[in-house]
Amino acid sequence: MFVERAEPGETTSQERRDAAQPDLRVLGHVIHCDGARATLAAYACDEQAQVLAQWNVGRMVSINLGAIRTVGLVYRIETPVQAWDENGRNPINVHIELVGEVRDVEGRGPVFDRGITTYPHIGAIAHRIRARDLEAVYDLAGRRGLTLGQLAQDEAVEARIAIDDTLNRHFAVVGTTGVGKSTAVSLLVRKAIGARPDLRVLILDPHNEFSAAFPDQSVRINTRTLELPFWLFRLEELVEVLYRGREPIPEEVDLLRDLIPLAKQSYRAPSGAALMRRPADTSGITADTPVPYRIADVLRLIDDRMGMLEAKSERPIYRALRIRIDAAMNDPSYRFMFASRLIDDNIHETVGRIFRVPHEGKPITCLDLSVLPSEVVNSVCSVLARMAFDLTVNSQGRLKLLVLCEEAHRYMPADPRLGFAPTRHALSRIAKEGRKYGCYLGVVTQRPGELDPTVLSQCSTIFAMRLANEVDQDIIRSAIADSSASTLSFLSSMGQREAIAFGEGVATTMRMKFEYLAPSLLPGARRRPESEPAAGDGEIDIQTLVANLRGAATPGSAQPSGLGLPVDPLFQAGDPPPSLPPVPPEKRAPQPEDRFRRRFRDDDGLRRLYE
Repeated sequence: MFVERAEPGETTSQERRDAAQPDLRVLGHVIHCDGARATLAAYACDEQAQVLAQWNVGRMVSINLGAIRTVGLVYRIETPVQAWDENGRNPINVHIELVGEVRDVEGRGPVFDRGITTYPHIGAIAHRIRARDLEAVYDLAGRRGLTLGQLAQDEAVEARIAIDDTLNRHFAVVGTTGVGKSTAVSLLVRKAIGARPDLRVLILDPHNEFSAAFPDQSVRINTRTLELPFWLFRLEELVEVLYRGREPIPEEVDLLRDLIPLAKQSYRAPSGAALMRRPADTSGITADTPVPYRIADVLRLIDDRMGMLEAKSERPIYRALRIRIDAAMNDPSYRFMFASRLIDDNIHETVGRIFRVPHEGKPITCLDLSVLPSEVVNSVCSVLARMAFDLTVNSQGRLKLLVLCEEAHRYMPADPRLGFAPTRHALSRIAKEGRKYGCYLGVVTQRPGELDPTVLSQCSTIFAMRLANEVDQDIIRSAIADSSASTLSFLSSMGQREAIAFGEGVATTMRMKFEYLAPSLLPGARRRPESEPAAGDGEIDIQTLVANLRGAATPGSAQPSGLGLPVDPLFQAGDPPPSLPPVPPEKRAPQPEDRFRRRFRDDDGLRRLYE
């Protein structure tokens, strides 16, 4: 029978909290120790052969060394004889990883320090860690903290993070599909907004989930409400839109690089003479300068150059570029870029709405990427990430902005040959330099192995949820910096809402369980469940589906006219789209393919005229 004894140098018993505490608190003795790990000899059963529930993988134990107590994490348990005796005590070996030390400080109570100054000696007594010591292990040492849940080891102890360090040095939430990543992110953002009222949040939401999680604190922006003028796009971002993700033609890109500065100069000096100036005479304006211009001026320049005799050999290039620009302008999916009212210099309105300046009680912007054409998503994300960084730099620290990237591996892939280079550069710039100016990055991904390792290395706080893929697990193991690497052995077996948090935002690596969120606050809560039958008689209106597919009609809007954005103030985000009556053929708007036929016909006539 083990009896608790005071070690030499210990003035009082540090393990007994009150007189009613049982004597059997000694669980084992140290039989092996090296620089990072130790092994304990203990018994699995008591003298009556009853199995003791004292040892569990993932729990912390304390080793009494007199004035200090060494804290260890159990990562493996085994029987030395590889057998089980039903009537015996069954000796076991408990393998622990040394985490740090707890010492009592007068006037402060227990204080935890990472690292080991005094290693356990052979025979040192090991026991269950006290609740006060466990709280000291995860104490934030005066830093402003937020409670996100409870410890997995002891639900009576809160799991707290240092919110300022978590945001300022960026964070990442990783985990496979269905483990509750979006719920954890929603909880973290909700708590951060409560602790940091000056914080603005831009969520790049590819599945339209987060607007439902913040019904009273967010603004949802989609193709009906997004106004992002084409002149805010840099040349390579505009090329990505015009070529719809395909490989651009260098000759056409060179033409745009020459013509766009002339069109910008024409907008600033609309006398007509600016169109005839050469690019060197445009007062430092380049194709990337965020100055308004008219697409009509670009098209006029193309027409003028096609009419010159010396440009006869280049006419096919001009013609192809003109058709490409016309196709983008006439595509209803691109109205958020090419609407007629977006020609004016209204950048302050765009910035104010997207980045919530002023926030008017709603500091969160949920950008619904699910309704954007897939070929422009990368360009839009690049523009917004670049603007977010520039705004925080020019605000001189007054604007604090968090850019939250859901499915971040799409924008910042590990393979540099994949993805869109400007988006990668814009987000990487935030990761590397943003914290100095108040621009923070939150990364959410289910495949950390496919994420740019440079970006992940800049995230100083990581919440790792269940990961089944070995490559993803190895990436997370390589990112952990302290001595609790054995904690990550649980990555493949954690339950729902569980995570392992490590980095600058926590005192030490901890396994935690996020708080429970009400169903109405879960991401995607407003979506109709798959088991719920659709409204109506179950028939599908194929004409409405085709109209929406072509962009001739958008859900919740009237038939668009021209290039203006459809507006319906009665339709709110999250409501089911109203049914649209079929449009008679004689009243249908001309489709893009009709315009293309007319353009080809006109261009063919121009070709015969020029030749």
